[in-house]
Amino acid sequence: MAEMSAPSRVPVARLILIPSTLALAVTLLRLIGELRHWSPRWFDNEAGGVTPSGVSWVIGITWMAVPFGIYFAVRLIAAGQGPTNVTRAIAFAVGGVFILALGLLVILPRFDLGTRPRLLLIWAFSVAPTLLVIKAWPALWRVLLAYGLASRVPVAVIMFAALRGRWGTHYDYGGQIPPELFRFAYIWFALVPQLVFWVGFTILLGMLAGALTAAIYRYRETGANRSALNPAS
Repeated sequence: MAEMSAPSRVPVARLILIPSTLALAVTLLRLIGELRHWSPRWFDNEAGGVTPSGVSWVIGITWMAVPFGIYFAVRLIAAGQGPTNVTRAIAFAVGGVFILALGLLVILPRFDLGTRPRLLLIWAFSVAPTLLVIKAWPALWRVLLAYGLASRVPVAVIMFAALRGRWGTHYDYGGQIPPELFRFAYIWFALVPQLVFWVGFTILLGMLAGALTAAIYRYRETGANRSALNPAS
């Protein structure tokens, strides 16, 4: 397998340059569309971006962790920096996503918490599994961390301006945050979520996509090796 070849170091900054640029372009497109009141189906200004008639999540960067996770995995494997154990990488990635889903969808709804404790628990369910999956594939984890920060820092900056100016976009919760709550809202609803929860989410989703990509590589290489050892007569 390519991961077993002599490794060559892949510059992380170069590797994430195109993906982070695309993520920035999508973020700016979403912002412009909301400010200009383009079709709410694609540019919904409600936080979350999911409505019964809308698919505005498409013009967003959350789902991009999957294709970029695949892209990073392919590049790393080609450079000999694949996972040392594909099965373990998949198990850890699946476990990380499972812990996040379990925390948010099963455990959290069972507790009647205030805003701050609830947010702290949400962040914990993102950070804990993210730290868990580091050893599964350290090279991919580092790249996804860099990409996650590079894609989310611009969002945090935009949210600062949007909350301050009450732009009426989903970046400032439709302009519904009172000015006197700006500092609280920015830290608790924008800055920390973007740089903690969503970076963790990006890593977990990207690790799962990357680990499955590595498994496909392993399967294809195993098939090729078998064909070479047993050529058709």
